[in-house]
Amino acid sequence: MKLRVVSDQPWDVAADVLAVPFVGEPGFDGIIGELDRRSGGELHAVADFGELKAERYGAAIVAPGQLRAGRLMAVGAGPADELTRQVVIRVGSAIERRLGGRKVKSLAIWLGDLADRIDGGAEAVAELMARGVVEGSFEPAGIYRDDVKSAPPALDELILVAPGAHVAALTRAAERGVIMGEGANLARGLANRAANDVSPEVLAGEARAIAERHGLFIDVIEPARAAELGMGMFLAVGAGSDNPPRMIVLRSGEAGAKDAVGRKLAIVGKGVCFDSGGISIKPADRMEEMKMDKTGACTVIAAIATVARLAPGTPLLAVAPAVENMPGPHSARPGDIVKAMNGKTVDILNTDAEGRLILGDAMCYAEKLGASHIVDIATLTGAVARALGDQMTGAFGAPQAWYDQVAAAGERGAERYWQLPMIEEYRADLDSWYADFTNTGSAEGGLVKSALFLREFVTVPWVHLDIAGTAYFRKKTPYAPVGATGVAHATLVELALSSAKKR
Repeated sequence: MKLRVVSDQPWDVAADVLAVPFVGEPGFDGIIGELDRRSGGELHAVADFGELKAERYGAAIVAPGQLRAGRLMAVGAGPADELTRQVVIRVGSAIERRLGGRKVKSLAIWLGDLADRIDGGAEAVAELMARGVVEGSFEPAGIYRDDVKSAPPALDELILVAPGAHVAALTRAAERGVIMGEGANLARGLANRAANDVSPEVLAGEARAIAERHGLFIDVIEPARAAELGMGMFLAVGAGSDNPPRMIVLRSGEAGAKDAVGRKLAIVGKGVCFDSGGISIKPADRMEEMKMDKTGACTVIAAIATVARLAPGTPLLAVAPAVENMPGPHSARPGDIVKAMNGKTVDILNTDAEGRLILGDAMCYAEKLGASHIVDIATLTGAVARALGDQMTGAFGAPQAWYDQVAAAGERGAERYWQLPMIEEYRADLDSWYADFTNTGSAEGGLVKSALFLREFVTVPWVHLDIAGTAYFRKKTPYAPVGATGVAHATLVELALSSAKKR
């Protein structure tokens, strides 16, 4: 897709569709009023009809009248006092998705009404809008089908319209947004693929291809070497499947390199390519969604690729433990005792609490490779979805200063997190007669206990992002289809780039 920024007035821009976002109730003064006049009052007419109103992401498409565009679209961004960076992204996505099934090759979007209301002005809006359009183009129904009639259009050209703006600066910002959106879509594409398509070995192969494309170091640890390294938890989870596990390690920068603040950041993602629950088998209802249990791994693989595109050579580790959790003759059983890479023993009470097991060994290995700071990302608990739904990611971390840096990266990435407490009194519920601790306790406070378990395997500043609620949508929205959302990709990229050395 060709990207172009123009400083012309929107009525002078030729495109198949000209999209005009507006804030609050549709008003007909200024530029929007002039567009309405030149369209022959079409916007006013649909507003009077009730088709165009203040509803966020609601859109109406009308005839262009005297405009150079083939169609004129007005799209609501909601109340002015609720406009956020995330809303701008989703407006871009909603514009692209509203055009699903239409023959559109060139799309122009006027930035003006949003640029006046977002910190960073037109440059920030250019980046966020371009990212939104790219993310809006993602259509998971096209992964296995050749013809999806309602798919968003494959644009030849995206034109961002900002009268009087600094074109070069906005172009750079928009190009960054495109790369961010493409990275999120890479994660979404991998996460959405079926379990009979993406096994641990296949995910490792995809990571290898990505590494070759972007000049990244890759190491794939197979079961024999994992055993030599003492990854007893990781191997126990994968033992029940005919598809053996793989510990995928990607690195940007030299082996011993640190970033501009002396940090060696590792991002660790849960990669359960399918989660049946193992011997503690899940109910059949919605088990098909468990192909999404690899989303954390897909996200860290995509994030390190995006960082390599935006700031080549930035020191960064991505560790993705990939397994299938299946019942079988060699599966881990409730009551089995396994030894983690750091020497601690774990009493497996529930084989469906498997993500924390593979993450524990992966974080130990990240530290062995020199990680000084860790962020893990995982579809870990149903509890977080019940507590926060699909719009807010639950997060834990220590020390607070490190959590605050990750949260700030989330703000820049236009993603939302809610910090949850590490309640020390709950740790006793993980005590075991036979091992150092169990992998799960009673249901009360289970979300907190999952984080307390993970903390046993880190000795450096660490943040845990539980994306079980936000990793995928069960229902389509105006800005996204059913399926993987790409959540936390932007946060991880912004975090890594915040200390990238200037070139």
